[in-house]
Amino acid sequence: MLFDPVLFTKRQTILLELDHLFILSATGALLIGLSKGGLPTIGMLSVPILSLAMSPVRAAVLLLPIYVISDIFGVWLYRKNFHARNLKILIPASLVGVFMGWLTASVTSDVAIKFAIGFIGIGFCLNMWIRTNSDTPPQEASLKKGIFLGALSGFTSFISHAGGPPFQIYVLPQKLPKAQFAGTATILFAIINFAKIVPYQNLRPYTYEDLIAAAYLIPFSVIGAIAGAYLTKKIADVLFFRLIQIGLFIVSCKLVFDASKTLL
Repeated sequence: MLFDPVLFTKRQTILLELDHLFILSATGALLIGLSKGGLPTIGMLSVPILSLAMSPVRAAVLLLPIYVISDIFGVWLYRKNFHARNLKILIPASLVGVFMGWLTASVTSDVAIKFAIGFIGIGFCLNMWIRTNSDTPPQEASLKKGIFLGALSGFTSFISHAGGPPFQIYVLPQKLPKAQFAGTATILFAIINFAKIVPYQNLRPYTYEDLIAAAYLIPFSVIGAIAGAYLTKKIADVLFFRLIQIGLFIVSCKLVFDASKTLL
């Protein structure tokens, strides 16, 4: 067969696009694994990264199985480290939030949600950093705050995989040991993600290709979960929570930026 330069160029372009998509997908899966291993907020970067190659909705759908698989490893890693009272408050509230997200998915404004969560997160971080008294005593787990922020966490997690900031705003002032903080986050979002499976399937049914693509990404999420747990143990407490705050601030700024772009 004669060499066809046009056909060769098309094939090379397709291969490059596939490589590009796989690299982005693998990076997203790795970040999800790191977050389930104990480094919260970093997993929220996975959908924006994958959105460079596909629609955000498709990215969220593709990554949900990765979240669920990573959750299994994360829960096992932190099965002995969690704050029971926080989970008793947050789990029921977050499930209500997921249900509300399902009911209102067709009419909810992503822009409004991103603005609200972004500005709340930015304000929280600035308040933490500006306060002159850094020795503020730990706060108790509040039932009222927990119900509100837990429901908000479940709702925003369903709408845009952005459930981290409300959770952190509620839990960070409690100054939990880092293993308890990481374990509480991992167990809570494992339950939230599991609760999203049926609604997501109802809103946009998974295809065979979606599940095969997700299967290829599982090793990256498992590696990320193990690496996240290791790094969580090695990082000093003060640095760990400072990094969480910085991550929350960056993600909150990005939410506001993304929402602003939509209005322009």
